[in-house]
Amino acid sequence: MCTVCGCETATHEEHAVASPQADAHGHHHDHPHAHSHTHDPIDFGAGPAGLEVAGLTQERTIRIERDILSKNAAYAGLNRDRLAASRTFAVNLVSSPGSGKTSLLVRAITDLHAHWPIAVIEGDQQTSRDADRIRAAGAEAVQINTGKGCHLDAHMVGHALDRLPQAEGGLLFIENVGNLVCPAAFDLGEASRVVVLSVTEGEDKPLKYPDMFAGSELMLLNKVDLLPHVDFDVDACMAAALRVNPRIQILQVSARTGQGLGAFYAWIEGRAGAPPCR
Repeated sequence: MCTVCGCETATHEEHAVASPQADAHGHHHDHPHAHSHTHDPIDFGAGPAGLEVAGLTQERTIRIERDILSKNAAYAGLNRDRLAASRTFAVNLVSSPGSGKTSLLVRAITDLHAHWPIAVIEGDQQTSRDADRIRAAGAEAVQINTGKGCHLDAHMVGHALDRLPQAEGGLLFIENVGNLVCPAAFDLGEASRVVVLSVTEGEDKPLKYPDMFAGSELMLLNKVDLLPHVDFDVDACMAAALRVNPRIQILQVSARTGQGLGAFYAWIEGRAGAPPCR
């Protein structure tokens, strides 16, 4: 996860200095094992750490990852307690870029704001474009720009909560940075994680990025209004998601037409309880 990309920890100084036998990227070519010429993938996730980082042993990688995630878990616990105290139902929306998360939120805010207090935390590397769209739809929003970071963490979310009104019995949507890898490892203190996959992507995404789908309670298959125009196997996609996570719920929706969103709203009410009187 982020031991590789470095967005959460300064591990670069721990990388071994490239030797004369290493190439320009620090890769050594005097490996003791034989090179394979089969068509099998080169698996850098086969060790106990689930990843390989140049210059770090598997054991050291595991220790760094545990340290990062334990600190994040402490902040997530504080966020969870805070949200529970105000009876706020928090949803962590995750997906690859372009799946339609923001469009789904804009539609949901339009449909639900008369019944629920709604706030949104927006995560992007740069700009406030998504937060501006959310505010225009009628919800409070805080934009988090992560710079080179590829995900939100619980500490960032805690700072954003400081800037949001705590509406009793409300909804909080956290739109994570578009990325199906690193956000899977970071608890933000949410009540539920919802993964959004669009039919303009590939039906095999759950198999390629299993951690994200394994850790999500609900999958929204978005942009189903485009199904007549794209080559996408809905049944294969659903089977892939259920293979990774047999407990995941799946709803087919369209942010553009509103198809299936009633079922999503019913799911929210089932998880959060009845809307407060307004």
